[in-house]
Amino acid sequence: MSHKNISRRTMLRGACGAAMALPWLEAMGTAAPMITSANSTIARKAAAGPPVRMAFLYVPNGMHMQDWTPSGNSETKFELQKIMQPIADFRDQMNVFTGLTLDGAFAHGDGGGDHARSVASFLTGSHPKKTNGNDIRNGQSVDQVAAERIGHLTRLKSLELGTQDSAQAGQCDSGYSCLYTSNISWRTERSPLAKEINPASVFDRLFGDDDGPQLDPRSMARRERDRKSVLDFVQQEAKILSNNLGVEDKRKLEEYMYAVRDIERRLASTEKLDENERDVPDAPRPVGVPAEYGEHVKLLFDMMTLAFQTDSTRIISFMYSNAGSNRPYKNLSIKDGHHNISHHGGSREKQAKISTINHYHVTLLRHLLTRMSNVREGGGSLLDNCMVVYGSGIADGNSHTHKDLPICMFGGGGGTVKTGRHLRLKSGTPLTNLYRSMLERVGAPVDKFSDSNGIVNLS
Repeated sequence: MSHKNISRRTMLRGACGAAMALPWLEAMGTAAPMITSANSTIARKAAAGPPVRMAFLYVPNGMHMQDWTPSGNSETKFELQKIMQPIADFRDQMNVFTGLTLDGAFAHGDGGGDHARSVASFLTGSHPKKTNGNDIRNGQSVDQVAAERIGHLTRLKSLELGTQDSAQAGQCDSGYSCLYTSNISWRTERSPLAKEINPASVFDRLFGDDDGPQLDPRSMARRERDRKSVLDFVQQEAKILSNNLGVEDKRKLEEYMYAVRDIERRLASTEKLDENERDVPDAPRPVGVPAEYGEHVKLLFDMMTLAFQTDSTRIISFMYSNAGSNRPYKNLSIKDGHHNISHHGGSREKQAKISTINHYHVTLLRHLLTRMSNVREGGGSLLDNCMVVYGSGIADGNSHTHKDLPICMFGGGGGTVKTGRHLRLKSGTPLTNLYRSMLERVGAPVDKFSDSNGIVNLS
């Protein structure tokens, strides 16, 4: 394995079906050529280095907008408010958008159900059919548009993650199927993609051997009993590879393997949620998932980082909770359900609690951004080669409004996104315009997506 010709798909393989994808190394050369688009400058620039990835992070029940929207009238000279203070260090690597609208989430004559519509529309831009039966209809989501076009370049077309299971049936919001409230990723207008909520299962997907022999039940039991690290299985190949790498790539490989072992240790030691736990009355989590919500989110964010770092996938969606989640946040001394207090009715006490929950979610986001920024890749970081959208399909949870949404994006899109800005767009600008701009940068350009009527200029 000469450092001049290491394939992007090189994997370290070991006994018992263990396999490890590698992080992007200088020895692998440039990323696969991007699909050309109308804006060939963007395509060429993104194709010159590591692959460009995108992730979509959804938070439920809207935002306390007074503590979200940056102050100041300048695009580049703005002040972050309380909710985004935990990520102030990433101010120069983010764009905050004001004016984006999710038209598909409005009632359009269908009455109640804003929470269901806000989730179903968030990545599709579509207006879901109001039904709790089998005749669901929504639209293809932006992540799956990308997966259709570039998913063949990676082991996994996409990853769908979250902290609460995706429902298979039932009524959850004013006549809307629970399928709408618990899925943001839709392969087709009738086929939502269920989320994986167990970090250990995600780890197995990333480091299982799709091509080699699979672990038989006896080997799996022995490995679990011995807490054998995947690194122990592949260490011989890793040593051979390291001997053929340059200094910088050796450092990257060492950091990557340290990160994998650290996550394995945390997965092995994490306290599990008791099956009778009822802290989340609307959707209890099964045994095998971390008991503490914050640790659960952080472990899934670590899985996201590894998935991007190893180019196992370039497309990820994540839900902090399902629509209308009534999770209490006892770690914040908030015993009330999140959904209940989002209907604050003007109560200052409830608004303060909503702001505190919003602030906490951003604190968890900081973990992901920190992890990604610490991974060196090309001439910058993994975050520099990503586009991470964070936000909700509802602005104020009390009024259920779907315009001027709380949306921000992190990362440089492989050098194609100008960051450090508060972009004040014309009120009513479709959120799908932003998605069109992102699709172009990952190599999956479209002339129109859902209700888009243009693009958001990110350059």
